[in-house]
Parts: sequence; C-alpha cells; structure tokens
Amino acid sequence: MRGASNESLARAAEALAGVTVTEGLGAELFSVAKLLDGSGALRRALTDPARPRDARVSLVQQLFGGKISTQAQEILTTAVAGRWVGGRDLGNALDQLSVQAEVAYADGRGKLDDLEDELFRLDRIVAAERGLSEKLSDRNIPLAARQELLAGLLQGKADAVTVRLAERAVDGRGRSFAAAMRTYQVAAAARRNASIATVRVATDLTEGERERLAATLGQQYGRDIQLNVIVDPNVVGGVRVDIGDEVIDGTIAARLDEAQRRIAG
Repeated sequence: MRGASNESLARAAEALAGVTVTEGLGAELFSVAKLLDGSGALRRALTDPARPRDARVSLVQQLFGGKISTQAQEILTTAVAGRWVGGRDLGNALDQLSVQAEVAYADGRGKLDDLEDELFRLDRIVAAERGLSEKLSDRNIPLAARQELLAGLLQGKADAVTVRLAERAVDGRGRSFAAAMRTYQVAAAARRNASIATVRVATDLTEGERERLAATLGQQYGRDIQLNVIVDPNVVGGVRVDIGDEVIDGTIAARLDEAQRRIAG
C-alpha cells in the first residue's frame, strides 16, 4: 500500500494490538473484507475522502453495530476513520488484519510454532500433489466444496487456526493458494519479528546445521530468521536461500552456470 493507505493500516494494526483477540475476530474482519469486495457502493461510501470522517464512522456503526464483536467494531471504526488511496485498499487492509488476528490468537495459546510448521507443511503438500492443487484452484468447483476438501485433509492433524487460514487461502481474494499461504507464513514469522528464509538443499539438513545456518543468516540480516527447508533433487550440491527478493545461491549448478556465462562472454 502507498502513502495514506499504509498509515491508515498502521493505525488499524495498533487498534488490533490494543484489543483482546478472540477466536472469531479474524473471521469477522475477513467477512467485512469480503463484503467490501462485493459492493462497490459500500467501498466508495467508506473510503471516499470527500465524505466527512464522522459520516463514514456513523455508517459503520449503523451497518455493523451489534452484528460484530466490540473488538471488530473498534478496529473497523479506526480503519474507516483513515484515508485510503485506492478503493480496494480498505478491504485489503482488513484482510491483512484478519490474518494478524488469527496469528495473534495462535500466539496467545502458545501455538505459534505449530502454526508456522503446519502452514509450511501444507503448502509443500499441495505443491507436490498436482491433483489436489488443481482441485483447490478449480473455480468450477464450488468454494464450499473445495474448503471442505481441505478441512477433511487437515482434520485432527492441524490447529484450528491453520484450518481457518487454509480455508481462507482457497478463497484467495484474487490470489493463488500458494501466494495466500506465503502471506500467512510471513505474517506468522513477523509476529516474532523474524523473516522467512526458504532453503533448498539436495539432502535434508541436520538440526545442528539448521541452527548454524539460521544463526549465520540472522547475523547477516540483523534479525531472527525462520528456516523453511525444502529437499529438492534439482539442487546439485550446496544450498540455495531465498529471503524476500534476495537469493543466495551456493549450489554447484549455480557455479557451473556462472562459469558457462563467463566462457560465453
């Protein structure tokens, strides 16, 4: 988000940090985001900078008063009182806040580590199972049926927050399942002020190797690093690390490619 929208999101996030996060808060915020997706008139009414702030806040109270929790009402009121550069920025902000609420709820129950691990494992399972991936992304299959498929896969194997986020990833709001899952993993890491490093290796790392690599990357980037290790047979020796937009490629294949470019050049 840009400028005023980013500032408004920050204030709404402060409001979220100031309330008691209940189990249903994330779902409430996401429902409002979806409602805004489907109503251009409501989006304009709540984000039009020419409309007085008090009028926007009053409309929120009229529409949602008594229908959502006091916590959700407080966050939504703070969000609507802000300025939004794009018409869909408010909905996108509420989507982000809904994920933060789910992560905060998991953290409050001591389940943040489980959530991170389960999201990563599910992401890899879906990526590896082409048939499952195709079904989850097939818009010809009703959304409820695709969510039910995923919930059945996770039943008894994952925390309730993981299940809710996975079902939400199927919905997507215009994003692919993989992109949504990546967003959730980043949000979970951000909760502990960490960044995610996706590590690709030919053979799995030992616990000691993982600890040393995380420590080395943490020193280099000045923050905690959460490792997501992927065993990839296409990696020829060494290790490839992706952190955000940065790539550290120490594989033999990368070095061979570089040698070939120098010879050709």
